[in-house]
Amino acid sequence: MYTLRQVFLLFVSIAVFASCTQKPERTIEGKIRKSTISFAPKVTGRVAEIYVKEGDLVKKGDTLARLDVPEVDAKLSQVKGAVKASGAQRDMANHGATANQLKQLRAKQSGLQEQYNFAKKSFDRARAMFADSMMTPQAFDEITAKYQGAKAQLDAVNAEMNEALHGVRTETKTAAQGQADQALGALQEVEIAVSEKYIIATNDMEIETISLSVGELAAAGFPLFNGYQPHSAYFRITIPENEIGNYRKGQKLKVYVPYAKKSMEGTVQTIKQLTRYADITAAYPNYEIEEAIYELKIIPDNMKDADNLLANATVTLEK
Repeated sequence: MYTLRQVFLLFVSIAVFASCTQKPERTIEGKIRKSTISFAPKVTGRVAEIYVKEGDLVKKGDTLARLDVPEVDAKLSQVKGAVKASGAQRDMANHGATANQLKQLRAKQSGLQEQYNFAKKSFDRARAMFADSMMTPQAFDEITAKYQGAKAQLDAVNAEMNEALHGVRTETKTAAQGQADQALGALQEVEIAVSEKYIIATNDMEIETISLSVGELAAAGFPLFNGYQPHSAYFRITIPENEIGNYRKGQKLKVYVPYAKKSMEGTVQTIKQLTRYADITAAYPNYEIEEAIYELKIIPDNMKDADNLLANATVTLEK
């Protein structure tokens, strides 16, 4: 027969054993996430000015910093000179000679015409004399050479005058236009490089970190400004395979933020399986190693309050 004391101890032992075999209710943890963004220069240069500071909320189109790129400035001056020169050549080809050039050509033409007239008269007389054997062959050859030289010079100045009055050949105009277009293209390319000296925000962003200071060298593609997109906060909860059936897209859930000591409601936007080496917010042994892990992306209902939350802070999923 059991004594009363033995029976009591037996019941106490059974109760203790039962309590030890019950699994404690686990806390499902997660993290606050925000969409990150960064801005980097497209050209390498030294940081000349920074117009914002960490913690600022910048808008799309705001100027964040200016780089000093001496090579680009020098190239710009060089290309501007090429544009002026090619433009002048194109205008000359299209519009012909200037009034002053025409005046000089007419004077040159008049002088060469007088020389030709004199040379032709001398040649005509010498030819008649040579036919009558009154001039030696050498003297006749000298007069003939002078006549032909005068004629060639007059023909050349007449052609130059005709081109000045009626315009140059189509091929010359096309070549001049091509050189002008090429110079303008080079100028546009350099102007784009000049504009890249300024780092412009392409999206709204809350600046978290500025990687460099004034005077430091910024390499092309190096993220100079890093931060978060506004209104992008969400709660990231990882759930093991044996519990994922309790959740569905569009489901309303409540999340507790320990550091802020407040609860927030949200809606499950997506449920997706994570890779084996993914960032898992649930702590082992609350899940089995061989189980698949899924992520709940919960969008806060009150995004204005969520914007003030700290990224990567821990949250818990309330039952």
